Amino acid sequence: MTTLRIEHAITDYQLWRRAFDGFAEARAQAGVRSFAIRLPVDDPQYLMLDLEFDSAGPAQTFADFLMQHVWSSPASSPGLAGVPQTRILDILSTSER
Repeated sequence: MTTLRIEHAITDYQLWRRAFDGFAEARAQAGVRSFAIRLPVDDPQYLMLDLEFDSAGPAQTFADFLMQHVWSSPASSPGLAGVPQTRILDILSTSER
Protein backbone atom coordinates (compact mmCIF):
# COMPACT_ATOMS: atom_id res chain seq x y z
CA MET A 1 0.00 0.00 0.00
CA THR A 2 1.28 3.47 -0.93
CA THR A 3 0.02 6.78 0.44
CA LEU A 4 -0.06 10.07 -1.42
CA ARG A 5 0.04 12.63 1.40
CA ILE A 6 -1.06 16.14 0.50
CA GLU A 7 -0.72 19.04 2.92
CA HIS A 8 -1.91 22.60 2.42
CA ALA A 9 -3.56 25.60 3.96
CA ILE A 10 -7.26 26.20 3.31
CA THR A 11 -9.51 29.22 3.55
CA ASP A 12 -12.79 27.37 4.12
CA TYR A 13 -13.12 23.65 4.82
CA GLN A 14 -16.70 23.30 3.52
CA LEU A 15 -15.80 25.03 0.25
CA TRP A 16 -12.70 22.88 -0.09
CA ARG A 17 -14.69 19.71 0.72
CA ARG A 18 -17.30 20.38 -1.97
CA ALA A 19 -14.50 20.71 -4.54
CA PHE A 20 -12.81 17.56 -3.20
CA ASP A 21 -16.07 15.61 -3.44
CA GLY A 22 -16.45 16.80 -7.04
CA PHE A 23 -13.33 14.82 -7.95
CA ALA A 24 -14.60 11.49 -6.58
CA GLU A 25 -14.78 9.91 -10.04
CA ALA A 26 -11.26 11.09 -10.92
CA ARG A 27 -9.95 9.55 -7.68
CA ALA A 28 -11.69 6.25 -8.40
CA GLN A 29 -10.35 6.13 -11.96
CA ALA A 30 -6.84 6.92 -10.66
CA GLY A 31 -6.94 3.91 -8.34
CA VAL A 32 -7.51 5.60 -4.98
CA ARG A 33 -8.53 2.82 -2.58
CA SER A 34 -9.42 5.04 0.37
CA PHE A 35 -8.69 8.43 1.85
CA ALA A 36 -8.40 10.17 5.21
CA ILE A 37 -8.69 13.91 5.79
CA ARG A 38 -6.93 15.24 8.87
CA LEU A 39 -7.08 18.70 10.44
CA PRO A 40 -4.52 19.67 13.09
CA VAL A 41 -6.30 20.28 16.39
CA ASP A 42 -4.52 23.63 16.71
CA ASP A 43 -4.96 24.85 13.11
CA PRO A 44 -8.36 24.45 11.39
CA GLN A 45 -7.03 26.36 8.36
CA TYR A 46 -4.62 23.55 7.40
CA LEU A 47 -5.26 20.00 6.33
CA MET A 48 -3.52 16.76 5.54
CA LEU A 49 -5.04 14.37 3.05
CA ASP A 50 -3.90 10.76 2.69
CA LEU A 51 -4.92 8.97 -0.50
CA GLU A 52 -4.21 5.22 -0.51
CA PHE A 53 -3.04 3.44 -3.70
CA ASP A 54 -1.81 -0.06 -4.51
CA SER A 55 1.60 1.23 -5.59
CA ALA A 56 3.73 4.34 -6.11
CA GLY A 57 3.19 4.65 -9.89
CA PRO A 58 -0.51 5.52 -9.76
CA ALA A 59 0.08 7.77 -6.73
CA GLN A 60 2.65 9.80 -8.66
CA THR A 61 0.42 9.95 -11.73
CA PHE A 62 -2.44 11.30 -9.63
CA ALA A 63 -0.16 13.83 -7.92
CA ASP A 64 0.91 15.06 -11.37
CA PHE A 65 -2.75 15.30 -12.44
CA LEU A 66 -3.56 17.40 -9.36
CA MET A 67 -0.63 19.74 -9.97
CA GLN A 68 -1.33 20.22 -13.67
CA HIS A 69 -5.13 20.21 -13.84
CA VAL A 70 -6.56 21.00 -10.41
CA TRP A 71 -4.25 23.17 -8.35
CA SER A 72 -3.20 25.26 -11.35
CA SER A 73 -6.70 26.77 -11.55
CA PRO A 74 -8.38 28.64 -8.68
CA ALA A 75 -11.75 27.65 -10.17
CA SER A 76 -10.83 23.96 -9.79
CA SER A 77 -9.45 24.33 -6.29
CA PRO A 78 -11.62 26.70 -4.26
CA GLY A 79 -10.77 26.88 -0.60
CA LEU A 80 -7.12 26.14 -1.30
CA ALA A 81 -4.60 28.61 0.12
CA GLY A 82 -0.97 28.44 -0.84
CA VAL A 83 0.90 25.72 -2.64
CA PRO A 84 0.14 22.09 -1.73
CA GLN A 85 3.01 19.87 -0.67
CA THR A 86 2.95 16.21 -1.68
CA ARG A 87 4.85 13.13 -0.55
CA ILE A 88 4.54 9.54 -1.62
CA LEU A 89 4.90 7.20 1.34
CA ASP A 90 5.28 3.44 1.66
CA ILE A 91 4.02 1.69 4.80
CA LEU A 92 6.80 -0.17 6.57
CA SER A 93 4.68 -1.55 9.39
CA THR A 94 1.32 -1.12 11.09
CA SER A 95 -0.09 -1.91 14.47
CA GLU A 96 -3.54 -3.03 15.54
CA ARG A 97 -4.89 -3.12 19.08
